[in-house]
Amino acid sequence: MDVLVPLYYLAGAVAVAVIVTRLVRTRGGSGGPVHDRYEAAFLNGGPARVVDSALAALQSDGRIAVGGPGIVAVVRPTARDLVERAVLQEHAAAPHGALHHLRLAVMRHPAVQEIGDGLAERGLLVDPATRRTTTRWCTVVAATAFLLFPVSVLLSIVDFGTSEEFSAPFVFKVVPALFVVGITAVVCASVAAGRITPAGRRAVAAYGRERGHLADAGHLVAVHGLRALPDPVLREQLLAAARINRPRGSGRGARGGRGGYGGRAGSGHHHSSSGADALGVVTVWCADSGSCGGGGGGGGSSCSSGSCSSGSCSGGGSGGSCGGGGGSSCSGSSSSSCSSSSSCSSSSSSSCSSSSS
Repeated sequence: MDVLVPLYYLAGAVAVAVIVTRLVRTRGGSGGPVHDRYEAAFLNGGPARVVDSALAALQSDGRIAVGGPGIVAVVRPTARDLVERAVLQEHAAAPHGALHHLRLAVMRHPAVQEIGDGLAERGLLVDPATRRTTTRWCTVVAATAFLLFPVSVLLSIVDFGTSEEFSAPFVFKVVPALFVVGITAVVCASVAAGRITPAGRRAVAAYGRERGHLADAGHLVAVHGLRALPDPVLREQLLAAARINRPRGSGRGARGGRGGYGGRAGSGHHHSSSGADALGVVTVWCADSGSCGGGGGGGGSSCSSGSCSSGSCSGGGSGGSCGGGGGSSCSGSSSSSCSSSSSCSSSSSSSCSSSSS
């Protein structure tokens, strides 16, 4: 049995080296600053926070009105950026103005999805496919270390019955290796589950310090969440929409504070593999059970409940369809579609909805 001892330690060292190296590589990157409030919102709360920020900005200066039981009306169809344009597009394409439908549709819009792609390219976020793969590797290594313990006990019993001279049981010789490998794999899996990288935490914290003097509604929501929204009526409407959008079985209540995506830095949305923002809302950069586009942005975005990736769609309640243009994808709240030559989030006048921006 003594010949197996070095094999245990060698295999354990290789396994630890592989998962730690992958973890370091996937969470590295050039980093850089946060460019605008939407990137800060994505880091702090994912696509849901981005949409809430845009809705707050549109409502604050009277371009939209949210009233009744969560019904959105467009007062002045003027968009100042791509995300606001997406809000107006999805509102025009929707059969009704329900806030929770509009909110979810805009979360899936490429204008929002590509914010996550850009952050992943710069190493501020880890794209969902990479995150899942790394977590899976760590889980396999941890499970293997756990299963090898009873196997080692059985080998010790066999060795004790056949050995002619007394020696330390085999399990005592290899349990340190199993323990170190198992603990390392569990810790790596926990770290890998987080979307935001150390560079992302530093960047969003710096953005919060530099722009702390800004008091417009969109900025406050992006940095601090809905609890900082000055309009109590809109805050309650968005909280109600968040509760409706929340995925079944998430077990998270609607809270206007930080947390989601796993409590990141700066506004506390650090690491959560559930893909929920601070309000417990399903996030659509990539659903945990759906297909994921590459973090590099070239592979396309993805959507939950009928995910779209690289120009393809699989079923979902939205009824949207995707064309094959440029790897971008779209999932609308009605029967909107992307033509093969247009990009949903480009600065041109092309759009997914039936109306122009």
